[in-house]
Amino acid sequence: MVDSARSVSVREYGPAVPSLVLPLADPGADLATVGGKGASLARAARAGLPVPPGFHVTTAAYRLGADPFPAALADEIRAAYAELGSPAVAVRSSATAEDLPGLSFAGQQDTVLDVRDADAVLDAVRRCWASLDNERAVAYRERAGITHAEMGVVVQELVDADAAGVLFTADPVTGEDRVLVDAAWGLGEAVVGGLVTPDSIVADPVTGAVRERRTADKQVMTVRAAGGTREVPVPEDKRRAPVLDDAQVAELVALGRRVAALYGGPTDIEWALAGGRFALLQARPVTTVRDDPWNDSRGRDHLWTNGNLGEAVPGTITPLTWSFLQIFTRHAMATSAMPGFEAYGRIGGRAYMDLSMATAIAGLVGLPQGPAVKLMGTAFGRLPTGVTVPRAEIDRRAAWRALLPTVRNLVRTVRRDTPRMAAYLSGNAANCAELQERIGRMDAADLRRCWSSELGPLLDRASDMLQSGARSDPRALLGGHRLAEKLLGADAAALTAGTDLESLGPVVGLARVERGELDAADYLRRWGHRSPREFEIAQPRPAEIPGWVDAELARMRATGTGAAELLDRRLADRRAAWARLAREHPGKVRRVRTALDRWAVAATNRERTRSEVVRVFGVLRTWALRAGSVTGLGDDVVYLDLEELLTALGGAPPSADLVASRRRTFAAYDALPPYPAVIRGAFAPFAWAADPARRADLFVEGAPAAPPPEGAITGFPGAAGVVEGTVRVLASVAEGASLQRGEILVTTVTNVGWTPLFPQVAAVVTDVGAPLSHAAIVARELGIPAVVGCGDATTRLRTGDRVRVDGGAGTVIKTL
Repeated sequence: MVDSARSVSVREYGPAVPSLVLPLADPGADLATVGGKGASLARAARAGLPVPPGFHVTTAAYRLGADPFPAALADEIRAAYAELGSPAVAVRSSATAEDLPGLSFAGQQDTVLDVRDADAVLDAVRRCWASLDNERAVAYRERAGITHAEMGVVVQELVDADAAGVLFTADPVTGEDRVLVDAAWGLGEAVVGGLVTPDSIVADPVTGAVRERRTADKQVMTVRAAGGTREVPVPEDKRRAPVLDDAQVAELVALGRRVAALYGGPTDIEWALAGGRFALLQARPVTTVRDDPWNDSRGRDHLWTNGNLGEAVPGTITPLTWSFLQIFTRHAMATSAMPGFEAYGRIGGRAYMDLSMATAIAGLVGLPQGPAVKLMGTAFGRLPTGVTVPRAEIDRRAAWRALLPTVRNLVRTVRRDTPRMAAYLSGNAANCAELQERIGRMDAADLRRCWSSELGPLLDRASDMLQSGARSDPRALLGGHRLAEKLLGADAAALTAGTDLESLGPVVGLARVERGELDAADYLRRWGHRSPREFEIAQPRPAEIPGWVDAELARMRATGTGAAELLDRRLADRRAAWARLAREHPGKVRRVRTALDRWAVAATNRERTRSEVVRVFGVLRTWALRAGSVTGLGDDVVYLDLEELLTALGGAPPSADLVASRRRTFAAYDALPPYPAVIRGAFAPFAWAADPARRADLFVEGAPAAPPPEGAITGFPGAAGVVEGTVRVLASVAEGASLQRGEILVTTVTNVGWTPLFPQVAAVVTDVGAPLSHAAIVARELGIPAVVGCGDATTRLRTGDRVRVDGGAGTVIKTL
């Protein structure tokens, strides 16, 4: 083949006159200049992909020659064709409203194949121009709301294909992470034109290994003929023979990966095979697939868990929120966010920790994988029986180069911020309120400056403070409780009651409003930023919802929830527990008090600094909504990432197709049920959700969905106590109105937004959680038995079931 990037002779008209003919890989071959198909092929050719050589007839030529076709233009096209070597060529339409995200225009305009001389090339160019206004294309543009389009034309050497077909780098129907290949003998027209049933192949997107193969009875094929193409019968010995062998499939999949990487997402390509070599004939974004750029589980055998992040950030995450969370994570979870060694990510748009990467990083400092998994289990939850953590393959030297400065900076940050924490905690609320008030008056330029000068640094500082709050005394967070539990058993939880924990703040605050100690405005100033999806920028906070406090108080009265009485009883239990300790074990009082005092300081700092991070995310929401207002994007701003939003504030708004595509992707993911708490390998959310045998606790790529175990449901002991009662399974806190007083709350995960429901229930059981999770902390404070991190409780229990919950043993047993 001729080099696709070589130049062709182009007449010089001077700088003021647009080019009429361009080399195929010319840097100026963009959408406006050569149309969608031409721009796509130019991009691929510049990247070194195997694109047949050729040239563009530009949209400027269309404007000049669609009616008269001047001789000078004809001479340029003839010269370019001669420079190409005057081969048989394919002449392809390339409209400016073609091969766009969401608008492929596939089959709407003409392609002329096997064009063999210069005069025929000119005629084919005229046919392509005329097809811009054919009935099909006009109707398609009208449906898409496109009022204007122009036509470029691509002239390329014709590949005399032995076989051809199409490839999708992701399933266009389900969005599943698998490569689909259709293949037939001869030129590709029989495939794209639906004249033949092609071979159908499903391949692994990473290795190219064939997963499924269906070899069709291919009765016709398209071949070259004088003046065009024709369909002929497939030779008998080829009709039922596979078009591609396994090695060729793997080679084709590798080409598909290169194209998808270039285009930044799922791609539909047309390919041809000639003389044992593949050629790329066309590439476009997959316009029917559910976009899946938010899935970091692909392509590696890692173990993921949402046992911690799933509590803090439940549900599907919008792109803007994800941008802010990445900044947050670099500061608050520094060793999990080292570039190239991130131990967190998104699976189907939802937050997960990568335990394979986390344990690999822990191994650098001498912590073996087994103890590392056990240690991390206190924060991320216990792994299901029989599940192991596959090792992440990392460059240890590069990882050390990333880890050492990260750790040094972490130590400096903790030492710097710990003495400043009290002042920060007392002043951040007022600083945020003042900034929010000013943001409401800012224009686009002000908002851009605000991000770089005030809001970005505010997020950095809040995230640093959370890291310092969590790491200033990490042993105390679990050490105090462990010591108390070892020495005192069931009294351990009672001894910690009354601690000023922010997780308990919403219910404490409502109780104080009920007693007349606070008014609604005071409550909202203190806790109005806390909610079930409080990190999500798209979600309103209670402080934004008129009448929220009154509605919560009415719900509590209607259900007979006595939050104040429950808290009073818990404080009485605490005093009694200390009295028993002094009476029965006087020599242990000092040791226990010292340990619990350290625990209280560490837990309070962790909880309060997290609350202030959430407050800052409320300011980020105010900033984003103001940006949507001044740019005219409205609430679509949440479907942009931070850089795209800053660009929009600078006067360059995103395409409507981009926003619409991301909105559809978010909605599709958000409609799915909660994903498994533990995932190993590549996870395809839509395929999993469609499987009636799916498990809610565990997914292992390539393994059948084995039924969950029989017998008792087990998890972490969250809060001691034994109770029997009726189950109420809730998918979200929005279903809380159905919860009856004295029922046992069973749900996937809870966070601070669920806290007002806790005084109403007899016990709490969660799929996701660990000893430091929200459900465990709040249940201990309120004296409610809790079992957390069960994995499959919501799968094995139904509303109305009768169960016995033993919070101390970590078990849930059906009694009926």
